[in-house]
Amino acid sequence: MMFRNIAAILAIACMSSDAFVPTRSLISMPKVVPTLESPNMSCRFAAQPRLSISRYPTARFMSDAVAETPEPEKKNLLEKIQSAIPPANERKKLVPLALMFFCILFNYTILRDTKDVLMVTAPKSGAEVIPFIKTYVNLPTAIGFTAIYSKLCDKFDQKNVFYICTVPFLIFFAAFAVAIYPNVHILHPHAFVDGIAAMLPAGFSAPLSIIRNWSYAVFYVMAEMWGSVVASLLFWSFANEVTTVDEAKKYYPLFGMGANVALIFSGQYVKWVSKLRANLAPGVDPWGMSLKYLMGAIVVGGGAMIGLFSHMQRNVLTDPACVDQEKQELKKKKKKVKMTLKESAQFLMNSSYIRDLALLVISYGMCINIVEVSWKAKLKAAFPNPNDYSMFMGNFSSATGTVTLGMMLLGRTIFEKFGWRKAALVTPTMIGVTGAVFFALQLFAPAFVPLAAALGTTPLMLSVLVGAMQNILSKSSKYSLFDPCKEMAYIPLDQDSKTKGKAAVDVIGNPLGKSGGSMIQQVLIFGVGSLAAATPYLAVILGGLIAVWYRAANSLATQFEAATEGQEV
Repeated sequence: MMFRNIAAILAIACMSSDAFVPTRSLISMPKVVPTLESPNMSCRFAAQPRLSISRYPTARFMSDAVAETPEPEKKNLLEKIQSAIPPANERKKLVPLALMFFCILFNYTILRDTKDVLMVTAPKSGAEVIPFIKTYVNLPTAIGFTAIYSKLCDKFDQKNVFYICTVPFLIFFAAFAVAIYPNVHILHPHAFVDGIAAMLPAGFSAPLSIIRNWSYAVFYVMAEMWGSVVASLLFWSFANEVTTVDEAKKYYPLFGMGANVALIFSGQYVKWVSKLRANLAPGVDPWGMSLKYLMGAIVVGGGAMIGLFSHMQRNVLTDPACVDQEKQELKKKKKKVKMTLKESAQFLMNSSYIRDLALLVISYGMCINIVEVSWKAKLKAAFPNPNDYSMFMGNFSSATGTVTLGMMLLGRTIFEKFGWRKAALVTPTMIGVTGAVFFALQLFAPAFVPLAAALGTTPLMLSVLVGAMQNILSKSSKYSLFDPCKEMAYIPLDQDSKTKGKAAVDVIGNPLGKSGGSMIQQVLIFGVGSLAAATPYLAVILGGLIAVWYRAANSLATQFEAATEGQEV
């Protein structure tokens, strides 16, 4: 009854307003004057003459409409679950995409753990070698690949480019386990490098380690390129091709959940293989055996990924309910604009949108590298044995996957409630806060000795655990929020910007960021003598990079919102 009276009063008040009165006769109608009574502040309306709702059908209609509006039906738990399940046409895309991403990240986690163990524990090598590999081997390789990829995109369609780029990776990893590693005693020029090292200062030991263990360095680069090329470039390019902006906002954070189960599985698989080689008979090369198991899993995962991609080409891209066929035909008919590498670079640099995307990726690469290398130096000191190092990394990967699953669930809520901008700012905030804690532990180590003793551990192990926590939280926020934000940002772009812009940003930007962080570390090491002495400077530089990241994210958010405003999804 109360709501009926309020609706009637509002209807009369609206009729007295010029904005709602359609006829001249109503304009001259006397207005209702509200007055307030004391002390209970209840409303009393006075008007001369008194108005009746029955005299004005419009008012009666508005009152009845408000009064008769049914309350929304409350859904039970089963109905809520059913409403959360994507419709059949979206599931047809979502499930194979999630499985593809699972296979890709399963492989990448194994490769990431293996490359670190190989290179860091190699003869006369260590964590200090990583900045040199990223700068002088990985970055030139990424630039060369981008040039080749641009040519491939001009010559072939995206389906064939996917096959051309993925198959060589699987061939190399299989060959490494079967043919290259068993013959490293022949392939690695230890005597030659020892002769050169005797004539050079001790500061050249890190770059000489790359030459000394060149096959491990090649493996390291190929493992890094799998993440940049297959995960960041090829998979997300394909996902963006078959997904709308609206679907991306709903499902990009979610289907990554299935992929991050891969981190748990692959971490436990690495741990299981580590236990196998710990129990081998004397005289059997433990790494030779484990590499065959690990690379065998890589080949199986890669084959499953290619099979899923082929399935989607045949059954999803041809289904009008899943993909807009008119847009697909327009893409096929559209003549590709062929540009030289220089012209492509100029085209991309002239786009502020692409520049901001590149700044996001470069900032992430530099920030994570600055913290990660310092952590891995502590990790090698705590676990000098390759078997122990590998087992710790297996547990680390599983923990990363578990935390990321929780972040994925939270990520969808962040996108829905706060939007793209806030979601994009979570990762730099996470890295900034956790990085500050890790560096504080290094800078004020004596102050944390009582804490380490109270926890029943050593200051070194405390640094390892805090660094692991920093990496886990940083990577989980990257996988759950940073990557979906970045990939959504490509969707409104034209085809040339999507393919060549994405290749430049992901394939060059990612290693450029890591090599940029590595270059900073190299300069500081030469300047102050050691990585430990460079810690205060690294902490300050990390803060500056976070500020640049924030600015680029806010700028890109403004452009992304403008590009997607009114876009049909």
